Amino acid sequence: MRYLLAIMALFALSGAIVAAEELSAAQYAIKDGDGDPVANFRLRPEEAARIAALRGVIPVGNLKGDVTLLQFYDLNCPYCREAAVDIDALVRGDAGLKLVFVPYAVLSVQSVEGAMVELAVARLLSPDRFLDFHRRIYAGRGIIDAARVMAAAKDMGLGEDKVAAIARSEATLDILRENATVGGHAGLRATPAYVIGGVAVLGHPGLEPLRRIVAAMRACGRVVC
Repeated sequence: MRYLLAIMALFALSGAIVAAEELSAAQYAIKDGDGDPVANFRLRPEEAARIAALRGVIPVGNLKGDVTLLQFYDLNCPYCREAAVDIDALVRGDAGLKLVFVPYAVLSVQSVEGAMVELAVARLLSPDRFLDFHRRIYAGRGIIDAARVMAAAKDMGLGEDKVAAIARSEATLDILRENATVGGHAGLRATPAYVIGGVAVLGHPGLEPLRRIVAAMRACGRVVC
């Protein structure tokens, strides 16, 4: 019961999450693939520092890359599912990019339980293998819960007992609480949300717009030159 109540308390944070299309503020001229403005804003220094200090992150790609992009996502966010293919292509096609996954389980109890398994798996796989694992999670349709994430872990050759022991720990749940709290306080009110160069981008702009943002960071140190 205590375990379930803790998960429900985390799920309660989802009240701050809204659909990306409901957000309109755009501090920088970032546009999606259709040319429409994408909601974005500069983080306050203290918010950026808290995000940079998060423990529950999963870096992939070039861990010493010249540009770092963070993605806050919920496993059961339909926009995150659509974005997964683009994110995979982005990191695999850019040898200098460090991509940081931030599990942001705020939409359902199933999301929390699935993210706990995902965090456990992240401790057991190399970054390259985790990227494959992340893609496997999104294969197929329907709700992504602990059982589905565990099935993907077993497909990667991991033992269920070992993964479950890490996943169901209070420490793992604390990490998700921290991610949800820090992201909520920073105003990440849509999933997926991205953080790059101290700027939060709310919603998925598409593969090419993300590539342009990364290129701008390299060219001028800003999300838009």
